[in-house]
Amino acid sequence: MTLSYSHAHQQGSGTTEVVAVLVAITDHTARVLTVDQGKLLPNGPLMPLHRSLQAGVRQWVEEQTQQPLGYLEQLYTFVDTNRRNIDGHALVYVSYLGLVQETQMQELQSEALWRDWYDYFPWENHLDGMPSIITDFIVPVLLEWANTAEDLIVQQRRRQRIGLCWGLSETFLAGGELTDTELVGDHAHESREWIAEHVLLRYEMLYEGGLIPEAPNYPPTYQAVVLPDDWSQRIGVPMYYDHRRVIATAISRLRAKIEYRPLIFGLMPDVFTLSQLQQSVEALSGVRLHKQNFRRLLDSQNLVMETGESSSAQRGRPAKLYRFRHDIELQSLLMDSKLPKRNK
Repeated sequence: MTLSYSHAHQQGSGTTEVVAVLVAITDHTARVLTVDQGKLLPNGPLMPLHRSLQAGVRQWVEEQTQQPLGYLEQLYTFVDTNRRNIDGHALVYVSYLGLVQETQMQELQSEALWRDWYDYFPWENHLDGMPSIITDFIVPVLLEWANTAEDLIVQQRRRQRIGLCWGLSETFLAGGELTDTELVGDHAHESREWIAEHVLLRYEMLYEGGLIPEAPNYPPTYQAVVLPDDWSQRIGVPMYYDHRRVIATAISRLRAKIEYRPLIFGLMPDVFTLSQLQQSVEALSGVRLHKQNFRRLLDSQNLVMETGESSSAQRGRPAKLYRFRHDIELQSLLMDSKLPKRNK
């Protein structure tokens, strides 16, 4: 099986497929539910027996993974021109995002696997600073890709996009050294800050530049920078049917939403410590948060309440246990409830 498809749709003449990105946080790690040894997301054709798109995605997820579904929202719809049904019509993908609490995760009896989403997007994990793969390989090769454009204006625009997407200054893009501030984004210039929710933009740039195996122009032939022999492993786990792009869309949606709606509580157990909550938010955003600022914002937004109990910590003082306010979802529709951005 190859990464690009141009064959008839296995289910016949149908033209619509549903695909689901299920997200959970376990051991402070953001994970996605996959099938086919991590190469596909749960998916299947929309059939006449399905009363709605959501009914279709729920059936295929439960059939392929045995994982019950809770919160579910539609992500986006796109046409996959590389896949066609037996009548030659391009397939339409309708994607969904689902949240699963750790306590709801099942021991999967199927071939489904929960995978760390940074296995697919290693450049998105900035918990220990900017990954070296960005400055050592990704950006230098993308700059060479920018220079392949025949039009000088297009070259300039590509370089600007690279700086904006990857949080790097004009000085570095021009061949200068990476400054200390750029290790966590150049905060002297807002346009050069690492913007966590631009996951899809970064993925599409790598696709356009031919740096990932899913791209039709992979591997790139224009670069002077020699990519390692194991580049296809370093740049993340590839997926069939463009499903990695679907995950990128879901991560972008989640990272953007946790800044203005407390969706994180859909991923948390019923009770938790504030440290567990912060670590879960960091797992989603890929960046560290300032502890005091995080807790001040929780207090000011009135998002959580004490349970009156403490955790049974094996070392150190037991931490207070909290639960989210049950009316917070209704309140979030009316107020600007949000969770904090990165530690600057």
